[in-house]
Amino acid sequence: MAVQLPNGITWALAASYAAAISVSAASNATEAVLTTANNTYAVGDIVEFTSGWTRATNRVFRVKTATATSVTLEGFDTTSTTLFPVGAGAGSVRKVMTWTPITQVVNATSSGGETQYTTYSFLESDSETQIPSGTSAQSLDFEIGDDPSLPHHNALKAAAASRAITAARGLLPSGSVIYYNGIWSYDETPTMSKGQIMTVRAGYALQGKPVRYAS
Repeated sequence: MAVQLPNGITWALAASYAAAISVSAASNATEAVLTTANNTYAVGDIVEFTSGWTRATNRVFRVKTATATSVTLEGFDTTSTTLFPVGAGAGSVRKVMTWTPITQVVNATSSGGETQYTTYSFLESDSETQIPSGTSAQSLDFEIGDDPSLPHHNALKAAAASRAITAARGLLPSGSVIYYNGIWSYDETPTMSKGQIMTVRAGYALQGKPVRYAS
């Protein structure tokens, strides 16, 4: 059993990507293996996977093993052929080349992601029953100390203006890391409250489920 404080967490957003490489097949395995065209990926590379599998697309993974024609996505279990139909996982993969640190983060809060339910009742029953039907949309909200001279300022402006899906990384003090993929918004007009530091806000609408590694 363990608990931890968020003090010391560092954030970054993807600044550049290598060209996307086609994925002709994705295996059903405890760790999915992607069949690719010629690639130069190496162990530890961070890649975005776009796939015909709805539960896999727009997610960011770490490369566990790689050859010139295959990539294994660390920890991505696709053994269920119900959730991941055989032959439907083809798509593309692209490598994150560089990251821009997001510094002076005052708060980073998550919203959404709650389980949603469908309620039903049979005519012969006098009570209702619920079954889970999915989860609500999830987003992150960042409050950042205002300083337009820092690298993340222009990086967030550009990401928000493009509305392109862009990866983000949260590195916890324990060494655990969380990878996200979403669309940024950025309000560079600072708050101005007497006696409090000026801050700006960035929003991040997730487009795929986060992926977390223990170390």
